[in-house]
Order: sequence, then C-alpha cells, then structure tokens
Amino acid sequence: MKSQPMSLDGEPMKRVLAVGVFDLLHAGHLHYLEQAKSLGDHLTVVVAHDDTVRRRKHEPVTSQDFRRRMVAGLKPVDDVVVGNPPDVPIFDILPAIKPDVIALGYDQEHAESHIRSSLAERGFDGMKVVRVTGLSDDLDGTRKIIARILERAKQQEG
Repeated sequence: MKSQPMSLDGEPMKRVLAVGVFDLLHAGHLHYLEQAKSLGDHLTVVVAHDDTVRRRKHEPVTSQDFRRRMVAGLKPVDDVVVGNPPDVPIFDILPAIKPDVIALGYDQEHAESHIRSSLAERGFDGMKVVRVTGLSDDLDGTRKIIARILERAKQQEG
C-alpha cells in the first residue's frame, strides 16, 4: 500500500478538487481556482465533458481537450482531467482523485447539503465541501462576458 504524499511541512498532503466547464476562460475562473488551491496543497480540476456541457448548459464554445489544456496552464492547478460523460455520476471520479476537500464556485448550482449526503452515502463522509466566494468584478462569469459583448455589438449597430 502506498503511503500518502506529504506536504512541504511534513504533514499529509491535502488534496482539493474543483469542477467546472471553463468555457471562455476568464478572471472569475482564475479567482475560483486560486481560492480552491488555498484550501490545500494539491489542486486537481475536473473539466466538464463536452456531452455534460451540452446536456446541462449549452453547446461548448471550446472543446473539452482545449479547455483542459487552458486550465492546466493556470498557476494554481496541479492536475487536470476531463470529467465523465453525463450518464456517469461525478462521484465515480472520486476514487481516482482522492480529494480531502471539494471546492464549489460561488455560482455553481450545487446544494452543499445534497453533495455532503451523497458523499456520505458513497462512503466519502470524510471529504469537506467548501463554497468559495466570487470575484467582486462585474465580468466574473461567462454569461456576463457574452452579454457585455452582445450589448456593445448592439450599440455599434445603432
């Protein structure tokens, strides 16, 4: 059996998991990942599978592989994986990542209590679920950025 990796201070390494689409990467994403990283020593990011994005949000602007590459280039990120297709529960990826903390973005529509109970049902009751705060900028989300672009394009037409 492998021993748990150690952090620089000699304590067991605290692993953090963050999940998102990361389509049109922006400052709000970076802020989320910086906060997630501050919760531990190692940050693994799960980039949503293209089919999951299609089913839950919209047609992705960029592919899952491109989004994975972009997120991997961010300083707070230690590892990036593409998530499972939408028919496979997100919880199925946890044994491979083994997080101690799951960091939720301020605008992610997940009920923390539901996640905690689902984790406990699956034997992951030791994992913490933490919601991070948002960026105090008016362009901290993809939808806001798209709306601003459309607004400016409309102004230029008129």
